[in-house]
Amino acid sequence: MTTTREYDIVIVGSGAGGGTVAQALAPMVAQGVRILVLEQGPRLDDHEFTGREDEMAPSLYEDGGGFLTADGTMTLAFGRLYGGSTVVYTGTSLVAPEHVIRSWCVPGLEHADLQRRSEKYMAQNQVHYLPRVLLNENNKLFFNGCHRLGFRAEQFPLNLDGCKGSSLCNLGCPNAAKMGTHRVQLPEAERQGVEVVSRAEVLRLEERAAFVRVHEKTPGGKGRPSEWAPGEYEVKARMIISCGGSVGTSALLLRSPVTAGLSGLGAGFTCHPAHILVAEHDHEITNDVGHPKSYYLDRATEEGFVLETCMYFPFTTAKNLTGFGAEHSALMHAYRRLQMIHVLACDKAVPENRITVDRSGKAVVHYTFTNAVVKSMVAATRTSARIFFAAGARRVHAPSADPPLIDRQSAYRLDDLITEAHFLPGRISVSAAHLMGGCAMGADSAGVTDSRGRVRDVPWLRVADSSLFPDSLEINPYLTIMALADRVAEGVQIDWRH
Repeated sequence: MTTTREYDIVIVGSGAGGGTVAQALAPMVAQGVRILVLEQGPRLDDHEFTGREDEMAPSLYEDGGGFLTADGTMTLAFGRLYGGSTVVYTGTSLVAPEHVIRSWCVPGLEHADLQRRSEKYMAQNQVHYLPRVLLNENNKLFFNGCHRLGFRAEQFPLNLDGCKGSSLCNLGCPNAAKMGTHRVQLPEAERQGVEVVSRAEVLRLEERAAFVRVHEKTPGGKGRPSEWAPGEYEVKARMIISCGGSVGTSALLLRSPVTAGLSGLGAGFTCHPAHILVAEHDHEITNDVGHPKSYYLDRATEEGFVLETCMYFPFTTAKNLTGFGAEHSALMHAYRRLQMIHVLACDKAVPENRITVDRSGKAVVHYTFTNAVVKSMVAATRTSARIFFAAGARRVHAPSADPPLIDRQSAYRLDDLITEAHFLPGRISVSAAHLMGGCAMGADSAGVTDSRGRVRDVPWLRVADSSLFPDSLEINPYLTIMALADRVAEGVQIDWRH
């Protein structure tokens, strides 16, 4: 039996897009507008963020963080809970580069406008630079290595309040310090009367209606039960705004009869293919206290990659190390002596990389590593190895080298040892966050939406998340998603009045 409910505005998703839209539209509740947020994942209480890998990954991430591309060569990480991926990223908050927004060529979209809106959310989310006392040795070694090589490492601005340096950002901050939408935008929206329903999976959209399945809490699982009774719902709405992220929104629209025929839907998927690289030092270093991601080296324009400091937990580190047996074991036993760098390649939208759905309606991401991406990842690995050795490492683990362990005595041979021929998809561990594209903004029929997220030929439907990006952003997309979502919400308010 299906229960029918009616609202004026339904928002699908509660992350950087959905949380921003919910807060921006919340004042309309006082005017009698009924607003609902539907979130597929659970709502966790503060005490449930324990920092344990085995407990948190299944509760925070889609497929426990193991969502694979169609050919199994890359893992995609994205959040599925109240607050979405803003709960599980490290808080890095960067404004979109002007040359990227200009290259998108979206009519009506100006960089100055996005920068203004980004700065508004930087202030709202208390973005600032951490004091040096919270920068661990892993970060300082990266900075020193860059400096010795003549590179300019920059410090990340972070949206934190009361960081205690637990270094558990990717498992949800146990100290409630990360100012994601679960801390800032969503609670404010709820205070003003916006309704949020968790564990609510939107199956498809029909004419001004969302068909929803509310799931029961699993015994022993984390999070509160849903605010609605488990079951099937038809939620009628005057307007629906999809904010389920690149994969979630694209799959939803592909499953939906009202949008499945849209030209360009699912196309243009991009991300930041990434490696975790490690280097062993002669002494223990502090990489598991302090904030894990405080510095970065931007080589996107010159060489197509960005390097970031990072600290990943034992399981994640282990699966990113190439090989098996004694050598793998030796590196894991040296865990407390490991310096880490996160390598991100900046890809471009190509026809073969896209999102589809299978017969059951589940999202399928097709992704091929282009020659340009392989070249960038190899160049990034070489640069990282040089930074490691400049920082004093005794040996470096480089997945695109054969053998993957390079001693200090062989540092002069990095160009010969780390090569594109050794980059073998499926044999080396590649993961990606920062998922973008699938419902791109564009002029007329070239885009799924316009610059305000209005879906072509479906006047009651909007999109407000990273699926709007026509191409890769080169940086963490968090602030840009919020800025675009703010534009979409502003457009909704204007359209509502008229």
